[in-house]
Amino acid sequence: MHKVIFDTDPGIDDAMALLFLHRHPEIDLIGVTTVFGNAPIEITTRNALYLGEAWNIPAPVAQGAGHTFDPARGGSYWPTAIHGHNGIGDVPVPEAVSRTADPRPAYQFIIDTVRAHPGEVTLIAVGRMTNLALVLKHDPDVAALVKQVIIMGGAFDINGNVSPAAEANIHGDPEAADLVFTAPWRVVVVGLDVTMQTVMTSGFLAEMVAGGRADIKLLSDISQLYIDFYKSRVGDGMVVHDSCACVYLVRPDLFKTRSGPIRVVCGGIADGQTIQKPDGRGFPPGPWDGHPSQLITTDVQPDGVLSTIRAALVDGRAA
Repeated sequence: MHKVIFDTDPGIDDAMALLFLHRHPEIDLIGVTTVFGNAPIEITTRNALYLGEAWNIPAPVAQGAGHTFDPARGGSYWPTAIHGHNGIGDVPVPEAVSRTADPRPAYQFIIDTVRAHPGEVTLIAVGRMTNLALVLKHDPDVAALVKQVIIMGGAFDINGNVSPAAEANIHGDPEAADLVFTAPWRVVVVGLDVTMQTVMTSGFLAEMVAGGRADIKLLSDISQLYIDFYKSRVGDGMVVHDSCACVYLVRPDLFKTRSGPIRVVCGGIADGQTIQKPDGRGFPPGPWDGHPSQLITTDVQPDGVLSTIRAALVDGRAA
C-alpha cells in the first residue's frame, strides 16, 4: 500500500484525483492538505471537507497556505471561468459541512505524519507548492524521511498555460516551487508535457456515470463546467491534469521520464518557467549545479492512464 498525503486546491480536476486516491485499492490516503489556488484557501478547504464527507473519505483535512511563500508577491487571480466561483464547478454545496479541519496548519500536519511513518509517505501535490516549501522551511530534515514527492505542474518542452513560459501551479508561487525542486528529496514532476495529451471525453465520463455510482455522478456534475472550458482547446472532453500525477504513483510504466536538476524562473517575463538541465549534458557552471537530479515526465500512454482511472473509480480495482 502506498501511504499518500494529497496536497490540493479543489478544483475540479482535483476532485477526480481525490476520488481516485480514495478508491484505488493500492493507495492508503492518510491525509489531505489544502492550499490556495483554484479558489481562496477558505473555499478550497471547505471543498475538501465537503467532498470527504460526500464520498465518505476518512482521511483528515488540514488547512494550508492562503498566500504565496513570499508574501510580497501579493494577491492571486481566481480562475472562476475554469473551476467556477465555488471552485468545484458551481455545483450546490451545503452551507454547513459537518466535518472540521485538523487544528494543525498543513505544513505541521505533513511534518508530523511523515515523522510518524518515516520512509513510507508519498506527497502528491497538485496545486501551488507553498505548503511543501513551508515544510522545508520549518523542518528541513524531514525531506530525508519522505518516500517521494509527485507534483502536477510545470512545462518543459512545450509552452505553459498561463503564459508562453509558465504553467499555472508553478506560476502561482515560483519561489516555493524552486525550493521544492532543489530540496534533497526525490521529486517526480508530471507537467503539461504529458497532461495535455490525456483527455477524458464526455462520453468516457458518461459511461462511468452509467455504472450507477453516486460518487461518480457527483464528480460528473462537478466536471461539466470544466468540459465546457476545454471545448475550444481540446474539443470534446477535459484534460485530467491532477489525476495524471496520481496515476504515476501506481503506474509509472505509463510514462517516459528524463532526469536532471530543475530550477524555476522567479521574476521577469518568464516568471514561473520550469527548466531542467538534463543529466549527461555539458554546460558552463550555472544555477543548476549542486542541486539534486529530479525526474520530469516527457511522454505518456493516455489510454493507459484513462483505463487506470476508470478501473479505480468504477470498480475500485487496479488496472
